[in-house]
Amino acid sequence: MSETAVAEMSFEAAMSELEKVVGQLERGDVALEDSIKLYERGALLKAHCATKLKEAEEKIAVITLDGEGNPAGLKPLDVD
Repeated sequence: MSETAVAEMSFEAAMSELEKVVGQLERGDVALEDSIKLYERGALLKAHCATKLKEAEEKIAVITLDGEGNPAGLKPLDVD
């Protein structure tokens, strides 16, 4: 398990560590106390990844065109 603070991790690093945590928990060869710590770390990593994805979605924009088909600006992408 990484000692890096979850809030400081990139999406890719957090996802990679989350995959490792899930793998360890699925194998079931971890002591109970360690399993609890892994689960807590995994929950933090999952929430961090979800936040990073939401931030990325908010940055996606659609180029708007004017009446002549020329780029006129940007507007947020409606991802709902």
